[in-house]
Amino acid sequence: MLRNRITDIPGLRVGHAGDPTVASGVTAILFDAPVIASVDVRGGGPGTRETDLLDPERTVERIDALVLSGGSVFGLDAGAGVTAWLAEAGRGFPVGPLQVPIVPGAVLFDLLNGGDKDWGRYPPYRELGFLAAAAASDDFALGSVGAGTGARTGNLKGGIGSASATVPGTGFTVGALAAVNAFGRATIGGGPHFWAAPFEVGDEFGGLGSPARVPADSLAFPARILPGSATTLAVVATDAALTKAQCRRLAVAAQDGLARALVPVHTPLDGDLVFAVSTGTVPLADPVADLARLGDAAARVLARSVAIGVFSAHSLPGLAPAPPLSVMGLPPAWRDRFGGG
Repeated sequence: MLRNRITDIPGLRVGHAGDPTVASGVTAILFDAPVIASVDVRGGGPGTRETDLLDPERTVERIDALVLSGGSVFGLDAGAGVTAWLAEAGRGFPVGPLQVPIVPGAVLFDLLNGGDKDWGRYPPYRELGFLAAAAASDDFALGSVGAGTGARTGNLKGGIGSASATVPGTGFTVGALAAVNAFGRATIGGGPHFWAAPFEVGDEFGGLGSPARVPADSLAFPARILPGSATTLAVVATDAALTKAQCRRLAVAAQDGLARALVPVHTPLDGDLVFAVSTGTVPLADPVADLARLGDAAARVLARSVAIGVFSAHSLPGLAPAPPLSVMGLPPAWRDRFGGG
């Protein structure tokens, strides 16, 4: 039975580490064995580590982990912490007597979220990366944890979301994880309905469905404009046996999930990107049709993950509250969750 997490793909583990005082943190995605991976970057302001090697023409085929971090450029240090943990565990690419872990990553911008960023000469992200890797397991928390600790969206607190699904017509499973720190909004205007509502499974993000009508002002461009101030980072994973080029195509298709869940998205103000990984345990029967099915499923699972991340988030002490939503007539749990930001 699926747990509705990216770790429904066997061989994946996820760990978080965060500092509520700094209002930031790190999420590490570890693989029990090296995996094929690629990436698609759509945002205009990305911050990345070792993503060039994920191009299909690059030499290195497999990676040992991925790291998502807050902290903007300072958060790139998190990769060193995850690398150190893997090296101590004897993981990595053999180079003479050494094992060199391959750990691509990306960062989101949370420097202006109200947390105490007076951390002295060195930021805390290397240590947080190490702790996140050490905490990796099949089961992990959602919401205001890890890289989503201090995340925000255009109108609500952001956070970590994850979902999974089997792929109809195949033997594949696909999962996604998102660190939602978006310039745009995951909800429709001032109400509690999510843009991703058509793809919801059960009541995983409230079960309200779509509104009878989408208000015209819900499509208004956000008033808060600060270049480089937002990013949604995502990982999609599958047990289908994909090449590096096919992983790249899966990441491209999965980007539609961000477009279905956030408005606006992929702006010059965001660093939005999607990593795609393959554990390679289930062969493709038809390289074209199966990859198309995977891409369709990945987009839907990623849209759900974004909404789940926002729905699961909670405010932190010291962070400015998000604007209240219109919650009249909703169940008490929804009023408690969204009434005060």
